[in-house]
Amino acid sequence: MATVAVLEFMQKTAENEALRQQLEALLGVGDGNISSEAELDAEESVALEERAPLVAEFAAKNGYDFSVDDLLTVVNAFQKHQSGEMSDEDFAELIGTAIVDEGGDMNPKVANPLNRLGRYLSKTYLGY
Repeated sequence: MATVAVLEFMQKTAENEALRQQLEALLGVGDGNISSEAELDAEESVALEERAPLVAEFAAKNGYDFSVDDLLTVVNAFQKHQSGEMSDEDFAELIGTAIVDEGGDMNPKVANPLNRLGRYLSKTYLGY
């Protein structure tokens, strides 16, 4: 799934300072950390949309192969989920994950979506 490559690239911006700095320079806004919905601010989202071909090319040079459409799909999903236009379930389905509760069980409804997102990102990206 190509969105996995986009998500892996985005997560790497939190882990790799050089990559983050290069992306910051490419976007011209933000701090270059686009690792999660919480880290991706509105200015970075707009810049990613405007410079999507350059970002996809930059990512490919760093070992992350995805299309401009894949990048835009993930960025748009983050924006919609962040604004409440997209449910947790739809967001999880679009980016190819399942919603997992604290005990590791599938749980389609979690009381606090930010806690759920934090657990999801920790488990998916950091392996906790």
